[in-house]
Amino acid sequence: MKNLRNLLIPIALCAAAALCVSAQGTEKRKNPNYDADLAKKLGADQRGMRNYVFVVLKTGPKDAEIKGKDRDDIFNGHFANINRLAGEGKLVVAGPFDGVEGWRGMFIFNVETIDDAKALTGSDPVIKSGIMVAEYHKLYCSAALMDIGRVHKLINPN
Repeated sequence: MKNLRNLLIPIALCAAAALCVSAQGTEKRKNPNYDADLAKKLGADQRGMRNYVFVVLKTGPKDAEIKGKDRDDIFNGHFANINRLAGEGKLVVAGPFDGVEGWRGMFIFNVETIDDAKALTGSDPVIKSGIMVAEYHKLYCSAALMDIGRVHKLINPN
């Protein structure tokens, strides 16, 4: 359930931002809480949004073949890679899915192109090993996602 919440937070932020954009229509409204410096820091456009690449990790062709210590080592590398990419500011959000229909996890990358995301995902041991495969989608979402890592550090007791 905790992991589902981690997934739903960025999706809820995107949905809320999209609702705000559609509710505004062409009418110009001024937000009294608007912080231009924060918007610039987060890379927000005129709608408070920005581009990302959303990656769905799915069960790969080698998933059932790799077991034991080899599998443990691959997943340890997977988590180390996630932490490295997050530390570099390239990975905004990551989390597991429930495995239904082969959906294993997801990344949201702070990159403009699918090719850039493929290069980053290609460094992940679960992809290199064939345990998982990746599916890529452009995502236009709230620039507030860029602050998830900072906020998570404030609420994660570990």
